[in-house]
Amino acid sequence: MADQLRVFTFKDGLLARLAHDLRLHVERFKVEREGSRVRVEVDPGSLVVDGVMVGERCDASVLGPSDRAKIADTIRTTILATSVHRTIEFHGEAVEREHGGLRVQGELLLAGVKRPLSFTANRSGARLRATIVLRPSEYGISPYKALAGAIRLQDRVVIECDIEG
Repeated sequence: MADQLRVFTFKDGLLARLAHDLRLHVERFKVEREGSRVRVEVDPGSLVVDGVMVGERCDASVLGPSDRAKIADTIRTTILATSVHRTIEFHGEAVEREHGGLRVQGELLLAGVKRPLSFTANRSGARLRATIVLRPSEYGISPYKALAGAIRLQDRVVIECDIEG
């Protein structure tokens, strides 16, 4: 199984029923681990919209290719400003926990803002899995709004990592 980095966004606002919770994935990223040191580099320009979350599953058929491309372009240009902020980086230390898995602490550089970030990565066979919740506003990213704010994104993004351990 290939390493995966998935991103989930959530709708909000008066007309939220007209919007979608989305799942995206990152096509280009690398994770390096040397001893306890961890370094992750993400190309935010490689974000791809997988589809709409319907309960716990992703439905790729709800959005057509042009809608997915338009959403990805909006995320890259308007939300993340990837022409200015070409990478997202995490540098930290991973410490083994008593019951397996890792406790990871470090700093995340997102949209030119560096902040502390810590999370737990759990083992599943030869793989490590982690779920990280970010608040984009803590990195200077305003929640996206459309239709004068009647449709907007929550100030919460969930990242799921599934990598070779």
